[in-house]
Amino acid sequence: MNASVSPSWSHLNLSQDADRAELAAHFHATGVRDVECLFADVTGYPRGKLMPAHNFAAGGELRICQAIPMQCVTGEYSYDPIFPDSDPDVRLVPDLATLKLSPWASVPRYLAVHDCVEMDGSLCEFAPRSVLKNVVARYSAMGLTPVVAPEIEFYLTAAMTDPALPLTAPTGRGGRPEVGQSAFSLNALNELAPFWDAFHAAIDALGIRADTWLHEVGPSQYEINLLHGDPVAVADQAFLFKTAAREIALQHRLNAVFMAKPMAGEAGSSMHLHQSVADADGRNIFSQPDGSASDAFLHYIGGLQAYTPDLTLVYAPTVNAYRRYVTGSQAPINVEWGYDNRTAGLRVPVSPPQARRVENRLAGSDANPYLAMAATLAAGLAGMQEQRLPSDPVSGNGYDLPRGLPRTFSGAHEQMAQSVHAPRLLGERFVRAYLAVKALEHNSFLNEISAWERRFLLPQV
Repeated sequence: MNASVSPSWSHLNLSQDADRAELAAHFHATGVRDVECLFADVTGYPRGKLMPAHNFAAGGELRICQAIPMQCVTGEYSYDPIFPDSDPDVRLVPDLATLKLSPWASVPRYLAVHDCVEMDGSLCEFAPRSVLKNVVARYSAMGLTPVVAPEIEFYLTAAMTDPALPLTAPTGRGGRPEVGQSAFSLNALNELAPFWDAFHAAIDALGIRADTWLHEVGPSQYEINLLHGDPVAVADQAFLFKTAAREIALQHRLNAVFMAKPMAGEAGSSMHLHQSVADADGRNIFSQPDGSASDAFLHYIGGLQAYTPDLTLVYAPTVNAYRRYVTGSQAPINVEWGYDNRTAGLRVPVSPPQARRVENRLAGSDANPYLAMAATLAAGLAGMQEQRLPSDPVSGNGYDLPRGLPRTFSGAHEQMAQSVHAPRLLGERFVRAYLAVKALEHNSFLNEISAWERRFLLPQV
């Protein structure tokens, strides 16, 4: 089968024998051996199990430990009592709309994004996809539909063989590595054409709805914009986008790097989130019939301003992420808002009334897309429900205004830990578990001795 025409199986109900037979016949005819049953963990990293294709088609039950969605980047697990000592199972339940031919497998194989579901049928509170689904459900209960579109930045680097050494740009078709400052250059975008050809084919196979592609400021730094849509579906696409980028890059002896600040002295990588809200008739509630901004629009921004500082740890989940928030870098230092103003954390792009939206510029590309979308949508909804008014829009340089965000990982962790709002917005059990995981990761970081310490402290202290 041609990967670019991978079918959608969202019409199937695997509880029905006819549907099971249809899927099993397709797997058999195309030589599909396995299905990658995957989900995003707290970091946004794909975890799961390979399941024989015939068992998947038969609707076989698949389970995994409840703690796996909260595995640290170091591979460790927290011993916080929020995680039961018995280490119970959750079921992995596929979303058949995501069942696609795997574009990186060496043999015919499918993949599907799964929900983590407790044995009583409820969504596992520790799974990032569950957190986003719960936030979207609050909108649905009010007859509203949130709409999200992410802009994802990342670097392509040469293969990393020694993590103690800095990342370097790969050698392009001209026989030399790029030195950067080639923003929007089409020539630079073509330097790694074999990767891009394969990556285009991969995201087409996965049904990822990409819009524009561009070269960013850093050496071999790129940005891809995904089309707007349902938050869960778009988060699935962002998750698979990052997974595909890493897999295809490795096939070309490259690294696709989604760290927020992978290279000292170079531009950071963000995941800007454009968002709006539609009513039951599909109308954008951010605009009034005469085309002017609505009260709901202002209240939404008011909610983002009120609650985003407490949720910074979601948008910047690693120690590296705080290197990105630098004055004058077009990465925000506060939650000021403005019209077409990239110095503010919250930007309102120029648009017709039906496309009026808010761009949240806080998230780094290292943020989990499910959690970042959940955080911004939860804050905006709370603002509308509470009719919170925003500050006046910034007309000048937002960096001239006071810093309104935590400057360090420790500061963000402490602010979320002390917040009375974060548990209300994202779920009390999730927030407690998230804080435990992030504390464990930070402790691991503190045990490392850095090159800076060896460079300056060794000869002088």
